[in-house]
Amino acid sequence: AATKLASAEKLMYFCTDQLGLEQDFEQKQMPDGKLPVDGFLLCVDVSRGMNRNFDEQLKFVSNLYNQLAKTKKAIVVVLTKCDEGVERYIRDAHAFALSKKNLQVVETSARSNVNVDLAFSTVVQLVDKSRGKAKIIPYFEALKQQSQQIAAAKDKYEWLVGRIVKSHNELWANVSRKMQPAPEYQDYVYLEGTQKAKKLFLQHVHRLKQEHIERRRRTYLAVLPQAFDALIPDLDEIDHLSKGKVEKLLEAKPDFLKWFVVLEETPWDATSHVDDVENERIPFDLMETAPAEQLYEAHLEKLRNERKREEMRRAFRENLETSPFVTPGKPWEEARSFIMNEDFYVWLEESVYVDIYGKHQKQLIDKAKEDFQELLLEYSELFYELELDAKPSKEKMGVIQEVLGEEQRFKALQKLQAERDALILKHIHFVYHPTKETCPSCAVCVDARTEQLLGSRFIRPSRNPLPDSNVDRINLVILGKDGLARELANEIRALCTNDDKYVIEGKMYELALRPIEGNVRLPVNAFQTPTFQPHGCLCLYNSKESLSYVVESIEKSRESTVGRRENHAAHLPLTLVLVNKRGDAGGETLHSLIQQGQQIASKLQCGFLDPASAGIGYGRNINEKQIGQVLKGLLDSKRNLNLVSSTSGLKDLLDVDLRVVMCLMCGDPFDADDVLLPILQSPSCRPAGGGSGGGA
Repeated sequence: AATKLASAEKLMYFCTDQLGLEQDFEQKQMPDGKLPVDGFLLCVDVSRGMNRNFDEQLKFVSNLYNQLAKTKKAIVVVLTKCDEGVERYIRDAHAFALSKKNLQVVETSARSNVNVDLAFSTVVQLVDKSRGKAKIIPYFEALKQQSQQIAAAKDKYEWLVGRIVKSHNELWANVSRKMQPAPEYQDYVYLEGTQKAKKLFLQHVHRLKQEHIERRRRTYLAVLPQAFDALIPDLDEIDHLSKGKVEKLLEAKPDFLKWFVVLEETPWDATSHVDDVENERIPFDLMETAPAEQLYEAHLEKLRNERKREEMRRAFRENLETSPFVTPGKPWEEARSFIMNEDFYVWLEESVYVDIYGKHQKQLIDKAKEDFQELLLEYSELFYELELDAKPSKEKMGVIQEVLGEEQRFKALQKLQAERDALILKHIHFVYHPTKETCPSCAVCVDARTEQLLGSRFIRPSRNPLPDSNVDRINLVILGKDGLARELANEIRALCTNDDKYVIEGKMYELALRPIEGNVRLPVNAFQTPTFQPHGCLCLYNSKESLSYVVESIEKSRESTVGRRENHAAHLPLTLVLVNKRGDAGGETLHSLIQQGQQIASKLQCGFLDPASAGIGYGRNINEKQIGQVLKGLLDSKRNLNLVSSTSGLKDLLDVDLRVVMCLMCGDPFDADDVLLPILQSPSCRPAGGGSGGGA
């Protein structure tokens, strides 16, 4: 027979933590106050309740069971609040169930939602025997399984949120609608509920916002040092200011608003400015944070260190200027121990000092050369009575050096003997060939400056002046053994202008020399380099050994370029020259060397120059005429030679009204500008046809 419970005006409701919450749930009136019953869940609270005796509760449950047992209906003992359960209470409850014909016991926790469904499915299985028998799982094992299930569902749900939500400005209402069809969302909501799903969403949005704020903060902090450099680069201005005064100083700068923005609300990361990605200006209240203060301190330290390094540079320069050990041409390795101290190494790398030393050496050398040039002018009588080609004999050179040797200006170039000898040869060449091309004063030569003044005054900008860029270049390899190549290179340079230009048949050419005296297979002795394309080679010999070296070097050079697309060495114009010292102009040996040289020249298909007559010049016997012949031959063989076109003279000029004769010394502080400009600036002044002038 069906068992029915009767309760007049009884409402169905669920109680969660305590009574009094009936109104929070749906209310439903029992029909006629009666309800058919198929089974019972006999609940036992196993938590430690206040003012409650568990033994009395168990006694009440036992009496209740005795009444329910008479109905012959299914009964399941449900232990509630197991999440706060007392071990003794749980053990006593199991003992009670065991004593009542092995009643099935389900350990549950409604708060944790553990085994709640299992309690109902167990009683249903007892009512309907056709259903499979439910497996009863102890509370802690069920809690573990549920925790794993929730954790897996949570991971999937968080993955879903991370994939859909990319901005911290997303709203839950919009995002939840997008996620509803997804099984990851449905499973997690089923296990944990919508509120927890929303909570995880809000946590994710908060994390996105914090990451966005941190990215903006890093961007601002990266720009802040640049703002300091632009607004407060002067250490004296800020060195002793307080933090507040520095901020006021920044606000007073004209470019303050270019770098900073002052917000009405603070802090900046709680305002809309954090989302204004187009505005890269730094929120000024960021200056109140510790990282900004650290950057300001770092800026101060940087300025102090820069000042200290500049002081070290200045002290080092003063050391150089006052040290008697620093002389023109002295290598850094020799001077370092005399001018360096420990403080220098603390503040700057040695490379900085080497650079300063190199610049100082250049100044010393330039000044020493200038002084030496003055010395040569003072001893002009030494350079009289020379040969026609202006080359002193070895004996004459010795006399010159002996006379000048006691002068301090001569001794100053002691470590630059090669350059000193070259200056002597250049001076001699200038004495016998005084032109603006050979003038030691170069750009401040009176002739050159006069031409510049006249050109700038009378040639209109629309016409094409004579540019220096059109000067042709001659790249010459000089091959020789035992110093032959270097000595000839020095002699040729002595014939050049100060900017390494050479005059051939009235035209000027830039001359680049590459003396080679070693193994040509080594890169350092190669005929051709990435920056040097030879136009010809001058081969020197004065013995069988040096002639053999020339032949071997030419063959090696040609072999090394065989098969290359651009085989310049095979077609390089060669000139073989026999040179000999003074006093070796005759004899069988010389005749033999001439014959051998002619044979080799025929074999190499190149030109051959006989040795010059004895007594022609100092050192090796190649005179200026022979050098000019060689260079002219190179010009004839050089392909695509673009000669510098000469400019036509000034036309349509009026008759001479005024003739100016000047006598000025090149390099004199009172230069041609002071004399000519007052005349040339007159609007009625024009040059005479064919007129020219100037003094060197």
